[in-house]
Amino acid sequence: MQSTPERRAALEAQIQTRLPQSPELVLVTDLDGTLLGGTKAWRRRFYAWLLARREQVLHVFCTGRDLRSVARLLEEEDSLGLHPPHLVIGDVGCSVACGASLELVPLAVDPIEAAWRGRPERLLPLLEGMPGLSPQPVTADRRLAYFIDPEALDTSRLAAIEAHGVDCLVSDNKYLDVLPAGVNKGSTLLALLEWLEVDPQQVVTAGDTLNDLAMFETGLPGVMVGNAEPDLVAALPRLPQVYRARGEGCEGIVEGLRHFGYGALLGDLAC
Repeated sequence: MQSTPERRAALEAQIQTRLPQSPELVLVTDLDGTLLGGTKAWRRRFYAWLLARREQVLHVFCTGRDLRSVARLLEEEDSLGLHPPHLVIGDVGCSVACGASLELVPLAVDPIEAAWRGRPERLLPLLEGMPGLSPQPVTADRRLAYFIDPEALDTSRLAAIEAHGVDCLVSDNKYLDVLPAGVNKGSTLLALLEWLEVDPQQVVTAGDTLNDLAMFETGLPGVMVGNAEPDLVAALPRLPQVYRARGEGCEGIVEGLRHFGYGALLGDLAC
């Protein structure tokens, strides 16, 4: 019988074989407001393009959604032609999974699990009853997720939470995620790219809210779609590798890909 390290190595090798071997592009997209943004017509066209270019474009979801929510989404969006990506970064960077099966990638998840161990037991008593917070109805992994009332929440109190070895991330003025310190969409993406041995210049990221800021701060080429939240747009001057698209959602992603020189790969997918 294989040992646990051997089983994990076998799983990771199996995941590797399911990926494009020589992708021309690694496209890393947020979901809500980004890949799920724009008109239905644009979404259908872009999803069809992703499917047709599946061996040329390694597609990664990079989302705040947990993996169960991602599974439900793929069922719901099947009518528009959205297929599973190759890989999923979920839970705002706290989960990494194979896109088709949503099996966790141990090499990526184990260090995050270790950083999170014991945190909830210490943090939940501090967060319970804090004005302006209500738990999100999700089963979040390696993080805590809340809705916020911005008028009632005293954000200065979050510093006491962060003193316990976590980061507090507010996004879209609606959500609070409590994450292991140093873990976010950007840090997990960089670790994943190292595992994949991908040239950073082959990568384009796309997002629209503050939880995508860490992804843009990696220095990788990025597309901030036209419907981005104002607080994210305010960070644009210090993000020289990020292109600010006019188009919303999928249309903005296509606009950004053309900006970064992928016009031939896009073909007749007009912008």
